[in-house]
Amino acid sequence: MPTLEVSHFNIVLSLLGGWLSLFGLVSYLVKESLYISEALISLLAGAAFSPYAANLIDPLEYAGSRINLTSATLNFTRLVLGIQLVIAGIQLPSRYLVKEWRSLLLLLGPIMTLMWVTTSSIIWLMIPRLPFLHALAIGACVTPTDPVLSSVIVKGGFADLNISKDLQKIVIAESGLNDGLGYPFLFFALYLIKYTGGGEAESGGAGHAMGLFLGETCGYVVLLSIVYGAIVGWVAKRLLRFCDDRGFIDHEYSMVFAIPLSLFILGTCGLIGSDDILACFVAGNVFTWDDWFRLKTQDEPTIDTLLNVAIFMWYGIACPWNLFWENDTISFSHLIVLGILILLFRRLPYIFAFRSLLPQTRTRKDAAFMGFFGPIGCSAMFYLYITMEFVNGLKIDDGDVFREDVKFLRQDVRVVVWFLMICSVVVHGLCIPLGNIGLHLRRVASGNLQFRMDRYRTGISFGNASLFSSEAERQPILGSRL
Repeated sequence: MPTLEVSHFNIVLSLLGGWLSLFGLVSYLVKESLYISEALISLLAGAAFSPYAANLIDPLEYAGSRINLTSATLNFTRLVLGIQLVIAGIQLPSRYLVKEWRSLLLLLGPIMTLMWVTTSSIIWLMIPRLPFLHALAIGACVTPTDPVLSSVIVKGGFADLNISKDLQKIVIAESGLNDGLGYPFLFFALYLIKYTGGGEAESGGAGHAMGLFLGETCGYVVLLSIVYGAIVGWVAKRLLRFCDDRGFIDHEYSMVFAIPLSLFILGTCGLIGSDDILACFVAGNVFTWDDWFRLKTQDEPTIDTLLNVAIFMWYGIACPWNLFWENDTISFSHLIVLGILILLFRRLPYIFAFRSLLPQTRTRKDAAFMGFFGPIGCSAMFYLYITMEFVNGLKIDDGDVFREDVKFLRQDVRVVVWFLMICSVVVHGLCIPLGNIGLHLRRVASGNLQFRMDRYRTGISFGNASLFSSEAERQPILGSRL
């Protein structure tokens, strides 16, 4: 007798496959006609399936424990970021990072630092009991602009009509690089918390913390990942070109070669404990250094849209929605104010301040776009769970009790980072369609006004009868009124 197998895996597959299929059927209408991002729609769909709505998927029950859920979300995020960043690196023109080094250095140096300090300061001011070092750690999680959401914004019909190609490229390059370069900002704060956080801090002090920061984070994690990504990308390019010239590889596999390349980099960098996200972007850019692979695959479909839909649907399911109004950190009304302040002041003022030095943002329109569209997304989730893993090690005598100075940090970072990510997805996902509606209404209003003026000037009455018998009769009266 057949029986129903209502397992978590079957439910997840059914909902995920059904949603991907339904979204695919209307994807052109949603993205190219309504200009709504798939990230927003998928996030809302995931929220509808979550335990806080329809309760069709309980991620905690599926994962088995909070630790397993954290690990699953982190690894899923790593997978999506790694593949997206290899693709982003491949999409940039030949030697782009070298050609635009001045703009990128400005964006990744003073602008990113100011973004970090401003974000951290706003968080610190909005949460009075929060130590400033904790605010620096939380601010570091949301400082990088997200490559997944950025790719959504700079692709499609709206971007082609309204955003210059130079601006699209610099946004992709910046989001790819600063996503990996978020490590120094985060671990600068985390090491100081670990070694100078309070009476229970580990021995070594600020000097030891800075030694670890410079040696492990800047040296081993960041610099090694850049070198490793460049070597892997260059070797992979030479091997693929060699095999393609000799007919060893079929066309279909060569088109998706970037996917296994990203998986290899994610796995090997994870094994050695380096920055796999930055390595993926560098490898993708070196892989297409001579433009051969980019030109060969520029018209081929990729799986990045499916990844975007899947990851944000998972975020909607896994998001701790109840924490936004049931926490000891900050009230919901203050969270709303925090989200508005971060979206307005985290990035926009500094792009305008430095726009004369950025060739891609010489006009106010371009500066406004680049300053406002610095989304918070998958990269924030990545650094959130890196932070939580680090804080899990700050316990007294390696026991189960957290140090007094960090006992609220895990909740603080979860509440703030999750909420800011949700705010960014919603605001950046709706602003283009709302702006488009506003422009349409303005055009309609202008058209109606022009139509009335035309009726007045041609002397048409309400009964469609002419008020004047000729143009000669109309001119003196119309002239006197004007």
